Amino acid sequence: MVALGTLYIISAPSGAGKTSLVKALLAQDNQVRVSVSDTTRDMREGEVSGIDYNFVSMDTFDQQILEDSYLEYADVFTNKYGTSQKWVDAELAKGVDVILEIDWQGAQQVRERVPNAVSIFILPPSQQELRARLQGRGTDEQSVVEHRMENAVGEIEHYPEFDYLIINDQFDTALTELATIFHAQRLSLKQQQVKHRVMLEGLLK
Repeated sequence: MVALGTLYIISAPSGAGKTSLVKALLAQDNQVRVSVSDTTRDMREGEVSGIDYNFVSMDTFDQQILEDSYLEYADVFTNKYGTSQKWVDAELAKGVDVILEIDWQGAQQVRERVPNAVSIFILPPSQQELRARLQGRGTDEQSVVEHRMENAVGEIEHYPEFDYLIINDQFDTALTELATIFHAQRLSLKQQQVKHRVMLEGLLK
């Protein structure tokens, strides 16, 4: 019997480095996958359906809501985004760890349905550093940066709701801390009892 995978919720304010940390984790850990969300928004140049998002019609998305198919979903401006319950369950059953990159509101929805999900919040070391990172992208008007900063403070207020807190000051240190959480979970009694069932039975004979 294969040990079940663990469902991870990873949240952070924009600019904290969540996406870069998750990408780096995936590059060094082949037992982890990131959930691909359904979305009703149009595909952008360079995106691939099934890899970046599952692009679906509004009618399809609404039908999925009626069928309670989403682990969590959200309305973002005029579009909708959701996490497939069926896909997540299938991956976990294979023993694969699944990451949901979602905001604190989505995290609350998931905790209600999956109380044993492990949640991680990533923070920048200061507001000054967060602002510098947002401005450093060079892709947004100053008004957009200010709006993102306002939203970030509101998101940061929810960090106490999470199981783990990582401060992304030095990237390599933050990555090591993130990987450590995944390794520790795999060494939990529940996981080890399943993985080493035969060995444990032999030790007790």
